[in-house]
Amino acid sequence: MRPTPHKAVAASALVVALAGFSLPGTAAAAAPQAKAAVCTPAQVVANGGFESGTSPWSQSQTSVITSRAGQSAHGGTTFAWLDGVGSTHTDTLSQSVTIPSGCSTATLTFWLHIDTAETTSSTAYDKLTAKIGSTTLATYSNLNKNTGYIQKSLDVSAFAGQTVNLAFTGTEDSSLQTSFVVDDVALNTSGDTTPPGDSTRTPASPSYTVNLSSNTSGTVWTGHESATFTNASATPLSEVYLRLWDNYHGTCSAMPITVTNVTGGTAGSLSVGCTALQIALPSPLAQGQSATIGFDLGITVPSGADRFGHDGAFNNIGNALPVLAVKDGSGWHLDPYTNNGESFYSLAADFKVTLDHPTSLLVPATGTSVDTPGSSGRTVTTATASKVRDFAWAAGPFTKISGTSAAGTAINIYSVSGISSSDAQSMLSTAKSAVDAHAARFGAYPYGELDAVIDNNYWFGGMEYPGFVLDLVSTTALTHEIGHQWFYGIVGDDEYTSPWLDESFTDYATDLALNKTGSGCWNSVSWASSAEKITNSMAYWDAHSSRYSTVVYGYGKCALHDLRRVLGDTAMAKLLKDYATSHWYGVSTTAEFKAAAQAATTTDLTSFWTQHRIDG
Repeated sequence: MRPTPHKAVAASALVVALAGFSLPGTAAAAAPQAKAAVCTPAQVVANGGFESGTSPWSQSQTSVITSRAGQSAHGGTTFAWLDGVGSTHTDTLSQSVTIPSGCSTATLTFWLHIDTAETTSSTAYDKLTAKIGSTTLATYSNLNKNTGYIQKSLDVSAFAGQTVNLAFTGTEDSSLQTSFVVDDVALNTSGDTTPPGDSTRTPASPSYTVNLSSNTSGTVWTGHESATFTNASATPLSEVYLRLWDNYHGTCSAMPITVTNVTGGTAGSLSVGCTALQIALPSPLAQGQSATIGFDLGITVPSGADRFGHDGAFNNIGNALPVLAVKDGSGWHLDPYTNNGESFYSLAADFKVTLDHPTSLLVPATGTSVDTPGSSGRTVTTATASKVRDFAWAAGPFTKISGTSAAGTAINIYSVSGISSSDAQSMLSTAKSAVDAHAARFGAYPYGELDAVIDNNYWFGGMEYPGFVLDLVSTTALTHEIGHQWFYGIVGDDEYTSPWLDESFTDYATDLALNKTGSGCWNSVSWASSAEKITNSMAYWDAHSSRYSTVVYGYGKCALHDLRRVLGDTAMAKLLKDYATSHWYGVSTTAEFKAAAQAATTTDLTSFWTQHRIDG
């Protein structure tokens, strides 16, 4: 989201030197010292996502690496499918890897999905082994079947300094198929400067199915939602929480979002201002087990040109669908709603949303939409979206224009009354150039079409959702919101804990897309206190709201411009492209970005992070 008014940092005067720079108000630092590269962190598996053909993988038959129907990729479109034949069969997949010496840690990770026709709960008839050289690292079987993918992590530090064969072997017995589907294989090495990987986030692989029908104005929606999920953690999962974010816009006695008739669990008490609903599961879910909960859903859109609200006849319905809260090493994340920025920490999920509405209302939405005739005077819009963190839509008598970017992304601009045709055309042009500019830098836009709702009455400036944004008539703001498709949408983060990871990165991406270099970026900088840091959480910014935009947007992007000057343009571009790729549809942390940046240079960045107040 881009707050309005945005306290822009002046873009003139001071140019920060490439080395030995100092921020205004801080003491000058000595030029960074080169550090001995005892360990050069690296990822040594080539084509681990199978998106670049088959090389350098060796496969037992040409169909192991595939994009054929029947299974789906964890990321991209291609995956490795071993077995699934239903008769005596063996598939292999391997490549030679060199694990560098000098690194204290080497970790093999891959995402694995197993489905099977075997009915036993005790016998491992069909097996997949993961090996390094002649050493078997792990064995999985039909007993490990799961819905969706689960990431596996195996320590291979003992093989540092060796060139060895990494191999997956799947074997089936004479009947009843088991499919072992592998994707996004990586082998990362690191030393003491690289933090350990994040703890497991669960419930994983959410899949939401929603059917809603609206009243004549699109202000009230009723129907049913179900959510299927898997416990990715070794700790049994006895409960889940639904985030009913938009109850912030009402009261607990008059909630805009109502959940009733829960199935698949027992509804508990509402908490966090009625924005979190506990649902106890009938029995604890073990790691790899899946469950489905369902409930009746009611949504009442309040008045107001908000991300959840209606501006006259035009309804914005953002953060209205209940989504699963995340549990990680810090426990359940049940942070409060914030109007100042975002609190929305969620995992990439699949949505199928059916919206029955009057034909007079256009309904732009997350994902790719198909309209079919409904009952008399009504239309059914079915929107499907894969690997998105949330789902939003709008409903109203919009004026719609469409186009396609040079790289092939379909763009739709939906304007409220009062937006001129020339402004709408300008926003269409901006959206086309912005989506292509960001895609060229960070990776191809994956969400199909992109819808933008334009309304100059938005008090908040603009707001991002996957494949769907709200914005004013503003080239800079729209370029910013579209940049969020990568930083928050594709590369996820805990927005309450680390808002800079999406806002600072998106503002930096916006500068690049608009050919701004950030020269003079720190003109008139002034830190409010020693406690003020770029990496502070929304809890801090809600208590210091007047400083949020200045520091997180302004100083945050300036810090990234400075990092570019230290690394060089080419190295910085590669860093961000690789960073996006390594966290595609995942979640990143400040520590992980700092480690990736450090791995991209032999210059010790310790003083850089300190000077720029980037902790974590």
